[in-house]
Amino acid sequence: MNCIVTAGPTFEPLDEVRRLTNFSTGRLGSELANHLTACGHQVTLLLGTGATFHTTLAAPRVKCFTTTDDLRSNLATLSGSAIGAVFHAAAVSDFAFGRVFQRGARGILTERRERKISTAEAGLLVELIATPKVLDELRTWFPQARLVGWKYEVQGDPASVVAKARAQIARSRTDACVANGPAYGAGFGFVVGEGACLHLPDSPALCAALAEWIRG
Repeated sequence: MNCIVTAGPTFEPLDEVRRLTNFSTGRLGSELANHLTACGHQVTLLLGTGATFHTTLAAPRVKCFTTTDDLRSNLATLSGSAIGAVFHAAAVSDFAFGRVFQRGARGILTERRERKISTAEAGLLVELIATPKVLDELRTWFPQARLVGWKYEVQGDPASVVAKARAQIARSRTDACVANGPAYGAGFGFVVGEGACLHLPDSPALCAALAEWIRG
């Protein structure tokens, strides 16, 4: 099967030297791409340039992305291919920078547009705007593929995370969701539609379960 795995963080630039990103390491997506490749699948790994986890990558096709728009462009380019499954494990920035203002000596706000915003005067005010939900676009790009999203939560309990995973499936028209994060606890929950949540104790077990699932 032709598979796409996204992994690692996106980033959004403030100016030419500063950026907004997250703590995603890219480890899980990279390990999943390696496992799927070992199972005989043809894997394209889209990996964020900010990924800090480094390992030998077995996927025959690896392409790096930077911003959310860059990741979207890469996925849209692959949409004409005969893709059987997409595993969207990348951590996409929820926000990008909008307008940037700096407070002057009299408290007057001035919009800044420099290639490198000066810090000579204190009081930067930065507008954050929502980035597009890449997961919500996957069904349009890959109408026949099996789509798997991720739901990482830091607050709540396992039941609430699983409920959010099911809501994500309904909203994004995906087939399954992997639940994890401090709110879920150790391991991973694999949620398929309205069915029971399958608990996997670690990433090797999750990778094996995902590979077995797309065979069915």
